[in-house]
Amino acid sequence: MHTDFVNLTAENITREHLCCIIRSKKLHPGIEAKRQWLSQRLKEGHVFRKLDIKGCVFIEYSPLETAWVPILGENYYYIYCLWVTGAPKGNGYGKALMEYCLADARQKGKSGVCMLGAKKQKAWLSDQLFAKKFGFEVVDTTNSGYELLALSFDGTIPKFAPNAKKEKIENKELTIYYNMQCPYVSQRIDMIKQYCEMNEVSVSFCQVDTLQKSKELPCVFNNWGVFYKGDFQTVNLLDISSLERILKK
Repeated sequence: MHTDFVNLTAENITREHLCCIIRSKKLHPGIEAKRQWLSQRLKEGHVFRKLDIKGCVFIEYSPLETAWVPILGENYYYIYCLWVTGAPKGNGYGKALMEYCLADARQKGKSGVCMLGAKKQKAWLSDQLFAKKFGFEVVDTTNSGYELLALSFDGTIPKFAPNAKKEKIENKELTIYYNMQCPYVSQRIDMIKQYCEMNEVSVSFCQVDTLQKSKELPCVFNNWGVFYKGDFQTVNLLDISSLERILKK
């Protein structure tokens, strides 16, 4: 088991890999977009910690006040992503990363740590069953089955912003809210654009490019949110199969 971890900083962010698409040999514009997004967030206390190997082992979290999600609370950390995949899986790295985040939160006097979950595990969300082993509990829910999980150190709890529970918009066409935090976003947008052009499907893409916009979103959000016929559908990044299932509704 490797024990060397690296935290991204302003000094090393240009030379360190970002884990997610490292398995691909193809260039992805989303990697540079994420690097630029991260370079701004690091100034706000955002943490991206990874195992110092060529693999996908990392955790990403930030102060809730500056987290680009429609969740309200004071003095919490918000975990965007905790991901261990491939050969490193099963070696305790996920546990080590979570323990680092919790220790960091306690050392900085935080009130707790929270993350987005769901009654049924979503492919693009961190494993909530894993989080519950550390004491995370459901503290808020939405009608669509999403949950806010939190581990409170002082009895206070965060909550979804009221607007996040609306889950409806006036626009009836396929509508996708996104930011550039995830390297896969750019790739999926290109795929959806091509599909919709070929199949004459109207689609709107709404980039969430400020903290204020993210806090005011009409749905839960990690870096992606899909609406169709005015109703919220999912935070999962879409592939063709999942896109077609939504369009059949």
